[in-house]
Amino acid sequence: MAGTLPDWLGWWTSADYDVARTLLQRGFGALYALAFWGALRQFRPLLGEHGLQPVPAFVARTHWRDGPSLFRWHYSDRLLVAVAWCGVVLGASVVVGLPQAGPWWVPMLVFLTLWWLYLSVVNVGQTFYAFGWETLLCEAGLLVAFLGSGAVPVPFVMIVAVRWLLFRLELGAGLIKWRGDTAWRDLTALDYHHETQPLPGPFSWHAHHLPRWWHRFEVVGTHVSQLVVPWLLFLPQPLPSVAGAVFVLTQGWLVLTGNFAWLNWATIVLALGVIDDGAWAWLGGLLGLPDGAAAASAASAPPTSLAFVLVVGAVALVLLVLSVRPALNLVSRQQRMNASFEPFRLVNAYGAFGSVTRRRDEITVEGTLAARPGPDDWVEYEFRGKPGPPGRRPPQVAPYHLRLDWLMWFLPLGHSARWFTVFLRRLLEADPATLRLLRHDPFDGRRPSTVRAVLHRYRYTTPEERRRTGDWWVRERLQLAVDPVRLPDR
Repeated sequence: MAGTLPDWLGWWTSADYDVARTLLQRGFGALYALAFWGALRQFRPLLGEHGLQPVPAFVARTHWRDGPSLFRWHYSDRLLVAVAWCGVVLGASVVVGLPQAGPWWVPMLVFLTLWWLYLSVVNVGQTFYAFGWETLLCEAGLLVAFLGSGAVPVPFVMIVAVRWLLFRLELGAGLIKWRGDTAWRDLTALDYHHETQPLPGPFSWHAHHLPRWWHRFEVVGTHVSQLVVPWLLFLPQPLPSVAGAVFVLTQGWLVLTGNFAWLNWATIVLALGVIDDGAWAWLGGLLGLPDGAAAASAASAPPTSLAFVLVVGAVALVLLVLSVRPALNLVSRQQRMNASFEPFRLVNAYGAFGSVTRRRDEITVEGTLAARPGPDDWVEYEFRGKPGPPGRRPPQVAPYHLRLDWLMWFLPLGHSARWFTVFLRRLLEADPATLRLLRHDPFDGRRPSTVRAVLHRYRYTTPEERRRTGDWWVRERLQLAVDPVRLPDR
């Protein structure tokens, strides 16, 4: 089992993806570290023992098969902190290359640990972890676990698995758009999207005010990159490398114009992982850099352990079987977006923005210290990422994920919001952990007498309005979304 690979199985490995393996491992190591860091800062007030959706109550009413998780055996905030710190440290160790310096099974064990710990978080995360990039991080982490270390050649079958994931990610997003909303078919989607997306970024206002013809070009480019280019991934090189470069460019534009957590960054890492060493050598020559790839190829290739071959082969076979339902989902008229077909999230369906909202309605939260508040006694709580005061420029927060802010975007769309009632109660209690999720507490830790939620309509200022007022937004009060509420003893 520990012998080297026979010559007749030489096709199983590839000497063309050493750079890709490095980028995939270190890139997803960084994203795991970031995701666990976010759990350290946000999980307890959102989902902890006294959170808005407490994990113990969720576990009590659901079953293991609904979502395997370490926390189904036991949950405590202390255990969550230990898990999150473990994830941060392991992810950081991959970024600096420590596991990759050992035998092939060392990075495998590290990534499998990261996968299991993060799956444990996601499977009890409920509404606050119900996003496609959570599943993407789980699936990608599992694939990267079987790329091996520098002690063995890159297994080509796992590069194919990375291509298959990238194919589903891009084509799934393209198909759900084409099927889901006429705005994508009549090329008007980007007339709205930059303004109505969940968390605009600092350049979203500028993107929105680009010429109409540019928005048409954006939509056409989206369709080409998501419906046509993914098919290049299954053709001989250099076409997969060309596809990877296209995905990097298109995802880079999304990074500049919005805040989509680590979705775009994970896609960029996957796209870099389908580019072969020859393309990197060509790019290095174009930039006048030393040809490190040629020097590496001149060195003797490391032997491959037969045990490594058997492990990766077994994993590839499981992934092949599990790919049937996601493949059928792509051709289905009832295509599911961001769906898992088994509880371990090994091979999944993806998609984004199957519908585009035309208007931006926002829930703002206000409170007062007055016992009998008048119209001028209410002051606004500010969130870290979502639009609030009209004069505040949308911040850059991605690849960090502000979970509370994202869920606030869904409230005006009619999504269930039992957690929001608890959130208002936490504000009335001036709960320190909850207040730390916000950008600004207008009461500096004091308990307000009353809080309420107000529905506003937002739109970007025009360039002329921006010059005149300095504001980024114009907002109009529509109605009370939640009537004033107090604690029972106040």
